[in-house]
Amino acid sequence: MLRLSLPPLNGLRAFEVAGRHLSFRGASEELGVTQGAVAQQVRGLEQQLGLQLFLRESRGLGFTEIGRVYHAAVSQAFRQLGEATARLRPAPDQVTISVTPTFASKWLIPRLPRFAAAYPGVDLRVMATERVASFRSDGIDLAVRLGNPPFGASLRADLLFRQEVVAVCAPELLPEGRAALSAEELAGLTLLHDTHDLWPRYMADAFGPSGPASGPASGKGIRFSQTTLALDAALAGQGVALAARVLVNRDLAAGRLVQPVDHRLATGPDYYILAPRRTMSRAAEAARDWILGHSESDG
Repeated sequence: MLRLSLPPLNGLRAFEVAGRHLSFRGASEELGVTQGAVAQQVRGLEQQLGLQLFLRESRGLGFTEIGRVYHAAVSQAFRQLGEATARLRPAPDQVTISVTPTFASKWLIPRLPRFAAAYPGVDLRVMATERVASFRSDGIDLAVRLGNPPFGASLRADLLFRQEVVAVCAPELLPEGRAALSAEELAGLTLLHDTHDLWPRYMADAFGPSGPASGPASGKGIRFSQTTLALDAALAGQGVALAARVLVNRDLAAGRLVQPVDHRLATGPDYYILAPRRTMSRAAEAARDWILGHSESDG
C-alpha cells in the first residue's frame, strides 16, 4: 500500500490559522504561541513543499496563487477532522426546564454555578416564561410552577417549597433606628404591585380587618407585569414589594432588602417541580433531585 508523505501537522495548522487571519500575529493569539513560532512553522512547511504559500507584505500576509488553493484544501481537511472527532464524543445530556422569570432570576440563576460544578456533563437549558408549557410539544423535561395538587396522573409533582409572602424594601426606606413600620407608615409608602395582587390580603392578614386598605385609592402604587420587576424596583428604593420569602432570602441576607413588617402570609398555591412520569432521562432525574436537595439553601 502506497504511503503518503504528509507535511508536519503543526506546520499545516499554523498555515491554516495564519491563512484565516492573513497575519502571523492573529495566528499566534489563536494558537497561544509566539508570532515567531508561527512564522517558523510556516517557513518549514514552505521549505518541505518547495513552494511559497504566502506573500510577506508590509501590511500583512497575502496568498500566492498556489497558496490560496492549498489553504482551501487544508481548511476543509481540518474541518472534516473536527467533525469526525466530534462524532466520536458523546453528546452532552440535555435538560430543558421551564420556570417563571421571577423564579429564574431570583432562585435558579444564582445556583447554576453549583449545578454546573456538580453535573458538568449536563447541558441545562432554562426556558423562562409565564405561560404554561407543554412537556411534549415544547420539549420540556422539568417545570417549576405555582399550583395545587393533583396535577394529573401523567405528571410527577414534588413540593419544592411552601409559598410564604413577605413585604420587602430597600433599607433606606426605614426611618433611622427603626426595624419595622406601623400599618399607617407602610400604607404611606409606594406599594409595588404585581399580577398576583396580594396587597389587600397581606394588609388584612398582617393588621386585621380594621387595618389600612391597599387599593389604588389608598395611596401611591406602581403595577408591574412580573414579580421580578417589582423586586427590582424595591431594590432601587422605589417602594415596597411582596414576594415569596424563598425568592428574596439572598437579598435579605445580604442587606440589600429588609422586611418593614415582620409578617409572613401563607397564601398557597405552592411551588412544585413537575416532570412526566414515564419519559424522564437520567439527566432530568439528576437535575430534579439536585433542585429538590437545594430548595432550602441560602435560607
